[in-house]
Amino acid sequence: MTQQPKYKKLVEWVKAQVESSKLGPGEKLNSENELTEMFQISRQTVRRAIEELEMDGIVERRQGSGTYISNVFKRKTENTMNIAVITTYVDDYIFPSIIKGMEEVISDAGYTLQIAFTHNSVEKEYSVIKNILDRNMADGIIVEPTKSGIPNPNVELYNEIIAKDIPTIFFNSYYPEIKLPYVVLDDKATGYKAAKHLIDAGHERIAGIFKSDDRQGHLRYAGYVQALSEEGLRLYDENVLWIDTEDLRNLSMESKRVLKRLKDCTGCVCYNDLAAQEVVKICSKHEIKIPEELSLVSIDNSDLAANCKIPLTSVSHPKIELGKMAASNLIQMIRGEIAQASYAFSPELTERKSVKRIN
Repeated sequence: MTQQPKYKKLVEWVKAQVESSKLGPGEKLNSENELTEMFQISRQTVRRAIEELEMDGIVERRQGSGTYISNVFKRKTENTMNIAVITTYVDDYIFPSIIKGMEEVISDAGYTLQIAFTHNSVEKEYSVIKNILDRNMADGIIVEPTKSGIPNPNVELYNEIIAKDIPTIFFNSYYPEIKLPYVVLDDKATGYKAAKHLIDAGHERIAGIFKSDDRQGHLRYAGYVQALSEEGLRLYDENVLWIDTEDLRNLSMESKRVLKRLKDCTGCVCYNDLAAQEVVKICSKHEIKIPEELSLVSIDNSDLAANCKIPLTSVSHPKIELGKMAASNLIQMIRGEIAQASYAFSPELTERKSVKRIN
């Protein structure tokens, strides 16, 4: 009887670990030194086993990192009929409308929506996603990125989602380094449209207030810059104010900082209606008339825009429709019915009373 080659024992052991789900897709295999000790074989024999496992598509080697179980081997789990929705905020501003759109589609498809929110905190994002992965809570995930304008420390968790083949889609924004689909408002076109409206009304020196820690802010700034550039208007760095999540909700407490950026400007593009509302408060306190002395265009066209002391001209966020599309595309991903799940909504502008024509 021919004795089984030593490397075959290691091959069979790895296959058994995968079949029993003790090793899952994307998980790292023991190092060569560890396998040498475990099986009392040479490193050359270990390498021979790894070569066969790699040829069979069971493992993949990553240079400088090690050997991992291939993504081809997906953990077989029962459907939970749950969809996890992770959002930065949930109970105010535009978020209830987005969630309403998602819930309508998810319920109609027979799934239950489970919602968690991060308060735009990377620590909270980590704990929420880790909990979903550890408990196998959902058949798919709809997630709003946390602080998408800065490097994300939770990339490995998203890579684990990809490795485990859990259908996942971003909404409102996305992390460019993570290859997952997204449903968003075209933020660059939105910034462009807001600035162009002020330019068309005759304004030449136009300030901008943008969020630094969200990708939307970077893209809206890019559109604002493009609109000024196309019209041959100068961009003044001293008229651009960068704020973060913590600044946004208390901007009226930063009157001196804001007024410094607005100096000599007749118009301003505001990151969103929340920021614009804060600017209105500051201007009112310092007897700056809107739109007579300062015209404002904001973004999102939320209830805040319509109900503001000075009703705001605002570029619309699709809200309910965006929520519906994100949910619909995810369900099609779960069913294997869609190849391209990403979509960007074109911006539309609603005119109110916050812009004065000066030409």
